[in-house]
Amino acid sequence: MKVAILQYPVVWADIEANMCAWEQRLRALKGQAEVALLPEMCTTGFCTDRPELAEEENGPTIQRLQAMAEETGMMVVGSYICRANENENSNLNPKIVNRGFLLRPGMKPVYIDKRHLYQHEKAFFSPGQEKTVVEWHGVKFRYIICYDLRFPVWDRQDKSTLYDILLVSANWPESRIIDWDVLIAARGTENQAYIAGCNIVGDDGLGFHYNGHSIAYDSRHQALIRPKDNESGSFVAEFNMEELWHYREKIPLWNDAD
Repeated sequence: MKVAILQYPVVWADIEANMCAWEQRLRALKGQAEVALLPEMCTTGFCTDRPELAEEENGPTIQRLQAMAEETGMMVVGSYICRANENENSNLNPKIVNRGFLLRPGMKPVYIDKRHLYQHEKAFFSPGQEKTVVEWHGVKFRYIICYDLRFPVWDRQDKSTLYDILLVSANWPESRIIDWDVLIAARGTENQAYIAGCNIVGDDGLGFHYNGHSIAYDSRHQALIRPKDNESGSFVAEFNMEELWHYREKIPLWNDAD
């Protein structure tokens, strides 16, 4: 299973500029990977106080990225600012979510909302409630968003949410990047799963700098890709699924979880 991690700057609060860039980058990856992993809020940057940027669930962003999935044959994964349907979060105000999407060719979109909201997100966003596992080419994926990485109980797999690869989209600033480095390695190791994390590079509209550190690990904490600091690009990690499944069968550590 080949997972492409797209580590690039995001243009602050400019959906059209970002969408055009993602379309170009995804087309360039056709035939090179089965999954394309984009960063958190890939069309806006981490604009937590801009509810006017929220789109409808099946609005232009999803339509265009679903078209990219169809064109390239890849599952496209990331998150964006979404205005939840009227029947969602009916007891919460406002009805805006940091919505993750997993878009597979020929299939309906799967949506997973960010569970843990970071500081200013709480003023505008509603938290997600569901753990979801998505299968693609015989491999089971779980998806979490940025701050969710800090919460091992939420990320923990069990018999009802068993996954092979944990995907993480983030806007994780350089000032806290050491935490990212430690946490992403731990989440993969403790779950006997492969893990791929996509962060951004560059500066955002609030003056925070991002130096990347996107990464892909195998289940024994061996890095499969490790871009240089502040390096823009698309990086493809190849996961040996048979090796993972054999390792889990031989030493089923995850079965002993509390």
